[in-house]
Amino acid sequence: MGDQPPYLRIAADIRQRVTDGDLRPGDRVPSTRQIARQWGVALATATKALTALRLEGVVEARPRVGTVVAGTEAVDAPPPARRTAEPELTRARVVRAAMEIADAEGLAALSMRGVAARLGVAAMSPYRYVGSKDELVALMADAAYAEVPPPDASPGGWRARVEAGARALWEVCRRHPWVAQIGPLSRPLVLPHLMAHGEGMLAALEGSGLDARTRFDIHLLIYTHVQGLAVNLEREVQAQAATGLTEDEWMDGQEAAMRAILTSGRYPALTRTLTAFEGGYDLDLDALFHFGLTPLLDGIALIVDAPAPRA
Repeated sequence: MGDQPPYLRIAADIRQRVTDGDLRPGDRVPSTRQIARQWGVALATATKALTALRLEGVVEARPRVGTVVAGTEAVDAPPPARRTAEPELTRARVVRAAMEIADAEGLAALSMRGVAARLGVAAMSPYRYVGSKDELVALMADAAYAEVPPPDASPGGWRARVEAGARALWEVCRRHPWVAQIGPLSRPLVLPHLMAHGEGMLAALEGSGLDARTRFDIHLLIYTHVQGLAVNLEREVQAQAATGLTEDEWMDGQEAAMRAILTSGRYPALTRTLTAFEGGYDLDLDALFHFGLTPLLDGIALIVDAPAPRA
């Protein structure tokens, strides 16, 4: 085995851990970043190892979870036959493979070499269809926004349409958490399908009686409400990939520090609030998004009903 490529040695080691029962169905296997650190290899090599295991059926990628053991029935399956020629590539396949990596491991784990490894092609092959990683990320984002079309211009008033538009944007981020990490508000993404969502939002506000600047400000405010919460979806993916700990496991590790804070007497309001929860506080970003959207729309309604002159 000494003359095997590094990715095959890594795959064999993980496969053995599954065979031995150290990793069971549903357990997370090391992420690409953890493999890179543990074995001292590049991220592309780590991706190639996980891809080999995925092709064998040993593991599977689950969005917002990572790569997990798929089951024991495929562990002893022989590795796939060596390809004599690269499979046919298209731009769509390159973009989809990149999205799968970002969904499972986070945007930071994405590389052009990693995409090539996942597709089982030469490292430079994706460049025939995508000029750079930045271009690839833009194509990924546009494809993500295309999956959830903006609401149509159905009757129901501006509020119903704006709310539906906000929920559509949230659904995009829920499916692909990394979307919220791309592009600051000051450098907007010029993507056709994102523009379609903006078009729907602005069209909903056109009948509100507000001036163009106020309508555009409201559109951006709704967008930032979605993005501001959604960035935490991707950060959790990154944190799990870096630490190997789930959110609950990490919180368990903070219990002693939090107890010290609450018993110090220095934070009485915080202590009264946190100790008032029955069974503790479970952060639910979906619930927080919907909770914040309602008063946001209530405030916008006040502007629509009684527009005030802008300074």
